[in-house]
Amino acid sequence: MNKEHEIKVRVRYSETDAMGVVHHANYFQYFEMGRTEMLRTSGTSYHDMERSGAYIVVVKADCRYLRPARYDDVLTILTTVTRVTGARIEHEYRVLRGDELLVVGHTVLAVVDRNGKLLPVPEWLRPDTQKG
Repeated sequence: MNKEHEIKVRVRYSETDAMGVVHHANYFQYFEMGRTEMLRTSGTSYHDMERSGAYIVVVKADCRYLRPARYDDVLTILTTVTRVTGARIEHEYRVLRGDELLVVGHTVLAVVDRNGKLLPVPEWLRPDTQKG
């Protein structure tokens, strides 16, 4: 899997509040979009992973809001794998409008089976290794 990935998103009207500012909860959706596309560019998908019996669950998520994003802004979501342990994957997210840093986020994900039992992180989910 790649260690870093970048996507662009345009803020939709439905993602904003009455003042035209992105609602805080939507950043977690942007983070998920970043993770999903990172996985896809590595040659697999969540669907493939789930068919193999492995599921990724978020066990911790946080976000620091520095500046507001607004309706119709084009945002860059930078997703970086910062740490992989036996059963966890950590990501950092940076949301930018041009060169301006708006939001920094972090998630801790665990790999589990269909019953919620922890599984080791598969090699193909580790940065710089290929799907086996």
